Amino acid sequence: MTFLDRRGLLQGAAALFGVELVAPLARALAAETGPGFANSRPALSAAQLALVSAISERIVPTTDTPGAIAAGVPAFIEMMLADWYEPTDKQQFMNGLGVFEGSARIQFGKPFAEIAPEEQDLVLTQAMTGKISGLPTSFFEQCRQLVVLGYYTSEIGCKQERVYVPVPGRYDGKYPYAEVRRVFSS
Repeated sequence: MTFLDRRGLLQGAAALFGVELVAPLARALAAETGPGFANSRPALSAAQLALVSAISERIVPTTDTPGAIAAGVPAFIEMMLADWYEPTDKQQFMNGLGVFEGSARIQFGKPFAEIAPEEQDLVLTQAMTGKISGLPTSFFEQCRQLVVLGYYTSEIGCKQERVYVPVPGRYDGKYPYAEVRRVFSS
């Protein structure tokens, strides 16, 4: 049995997420911190936290399993911004949030967090396809990566979205995957 160390996790994250998220993730992994998503100082205003929460919940919505908000993804994103992003990277992300929010307000006359889910999906699709003027093309991808990473490193993402097997058992080539309908994690 092999154990994944921090270096292995970073290599996997670089391959999976690309370079935008690797540097802040590396700093977070190098620190000796306790469990959970606690930041040392606030990084987002109440309005920005509502925006990040709404974006997160549309990327990983509540279905038969809890969504991004229940998993603490907004707190994860705030922790990454407050403690692990370099000031220039954080400022670029914050600028992207402002442009994104401005686009929603121009189109619908309300903050992104207050518009209908279909309208939120439209704004997210515009961000994803580079159709929001002034919004860096990498902004949506960075948001998505943060949401996915925050979700699948949470207890909800690991134990409820996936079936958690702390000590895998014997090999079973006829395992009834169709009955479980979830991916295993350990």
